[in-house]
This record gives sequence, structure tokens and C-alpha cells, in this order.
Amino acid sequence: MFKYSQKYYLYDKAVDMRKSFFTLGAIVVNQMQLKLLSGSSFIFINKRKTHLKMLTWEGDGFSLYYKRLEKGTFEHPEGGSDYLISHEKLMLILAGIETKKIVKRRRISL
Repeated sequence: MFKYSQKYYLYDKAVDMRKSFFTLGAIVVNQMQLKLLSGSSFIFINKRKTHLKMLTWEGDGFSLYYKRLEKGTFEHPEGGSDYLISHEKLMLILAGIETKKIVKRRRISL
């Protein structure tokens, strides 16, 4: 489900978690101005920051990952104008780690 080389886009506004495939897809196309069938994952967080949904096209259909926290909240970081976040940042958000205080040290990139 979570691939290191995949692109992840985090929508910067709160989303009603009653929305499903079609409505989340419409947000991707109409508001984020991104290609829905690109194979990227699109992440949405609700207003209370307790629910997260991730919509992904898998070549033969859509998958929808849904996580609801029983306690605590997700960080909803302020994204840039392109909504793109890294795989590492997504994993930190899912783990409940605040990304504003994390400093990533420089490493070689292949």
C-alpha cells in the first residue's frame, strides 16, 4: 500500500469523511488540479484531525485507506502549492510524530 517511490499529495483543507471514491476523486481533479489516474496517492484529513483517508488508483480500480484515531490527532502540515509530501513525512504523520520539529540530515541520493 505505501510505496517509497510513489508520490503522495496531501489536500490542504479539511474534508468531510463521509465522502468516498467519487467525491474525493472530484476534489483531486477540480480543486487540486491533479491527475486522478496517475497512480499517486491523495491524502485527506478531517476538520478535527482524527480521521485520514488515502485514495489511490491501482491500475484496475481505486483503493481507499481509512484510519480513525481513538485518541489524539493527526498533524495536518501546511503544504506548498503543489500538495506534494514525501513518503517519510506521511509515515511520521501516521505515527503521530510532529514533523515541524524534525530535522532530516543530508544523505546521498541514488
